Amino acid sequence: MPDSATIASRLLDVIDSDILPLTERGVAGGNKVFGAALLNKSDLSLVIAGTNDETRNPLWHGEINTLRQFYERSDRPPTTDLIFLTTHEPCTLCMSAITWAGFDNYYYFFSHEDSRDSFAIPHDLAILKELFGLDPGGYRRTNAFWTAYSISDLIDAEAEPLRSELLTRRDSIRGRYDSLSLQYQETKSDNDIPLA
Repeated sequence: MPDSATIASRLLDVIDSDILPLTERGVAGGNKVFGAALLNKSDLSLVIAGTNDETRNPLWHGEINTLRQFYERSDRPPTTDLIFLTTHEPCTLCMSAITWAGFDNYYYFFSHEDSRDSFAIPHDLAILKELFGLDPGGYRRTNAFWTAYSISDLIDAEAEPLRSELLTRRDSIRGRYDSLSLQYQETKSDNDIPLA
């Protein structure tokens, strides 16, 4: 698998070029800002990208909808050969789906706290607390099934000047998500998503 600097840079590329355009269309249709993609571990090539489609089905979170589309394909590589990229740290539904699908990893851009504080979508942390008694960060990011990686941690671990370049790209992506979040919050009452 490529080194962490290559992974961090490539994951930012995929979020910016592949997931965000889908999410912009999704938010315009009333959906949340969450998206995901699958990449080949060997060369980091994109297999599929997707976004949230809760206005059609409240279970089609960004990760679930991406997996749904992946499993509709006949040319699927084994999940053990893939990187699971998610724009936001997965909720318990999506963590379970990643586990049941056989992935041994996922990489996330925004944390659960970001979802709550920056996006006004607190449901991930509320569900972890109410159903499982877990405080923020309380689940095991390394376990028998997978390891979860924070893209921000990968960026922070880089040496200069790469770290500064990646931080600039990260901030640009965050700015685009801030705009999408405002758009979603302004229109969320127009849809029928149970946990909007």
